[in-house]
Amino acid sequence: MNVRSSSGFAIACLTAALTLVIGAKPAQALDSIALDLGTAAGDADVERYGIALTWDWNAQWLAEGDWYLGGYWELGASYWDGDEGRTGNDSLGDFHVTPVLRYQRKEGLAFSPFVEFGLGAHVHTDDSIGNKRFDVPFAFGSHLGGGFRFGTQAQYELIYRFQHLSNAGIGDDNPGINFHVLNLRYRF
Repeated sequence: MNVRSSSGFAIACLTAALTLVIGAKPAQALDSIALDLGTAAGDADVERYGIALTWDWNAQWLAEGDWYLGGYWELGASYWDGDEGRTGNDSLGDFHVTPVLRYQRKEGLAFSPFVEFGLGAHVHTDDSIGNKRFDVPFAFGSHLGGGFRFGTQAQYELIYRFQHLSNAGIGDDNPGINFHVLNLRYRF
């Protein structure tokens, strides 16, 4: 599979996922906006800067005392900045859509911690950065994170995520990349 057909395939997959997301429920208002800053873990020398928008599912499952399981959709974009390395490419853009499950304390409490897990689809503007050649400009991204809400109306969130991205064997090579990410979110 060449890069051009891989790009078309990745864009088609992302378009299909977005269509399902948009068609799954009536349109809702945006719930929050977030800025994130990340650095690659391991041997990759890559920094990332991003923005994300979220839409809450407004569901509460497994409610027990002050805790429940909820979730949200995250739609985001980030810029990766690295060294040219062996690939000769020092930057790329990343676009993703990710459903996220979150186990959290109920809102309105002075301190509202949470843990979360997300698994989504990513499309890249290039198939390499630094010494990493991803083979295709498409990846699956998973993250495990934790954080807390704060502010007079719990309008802010600070989140740490460990994120792994790889093509899950779609391409000939599957080197993957890991990130440590800090996310600061403002809830409307």
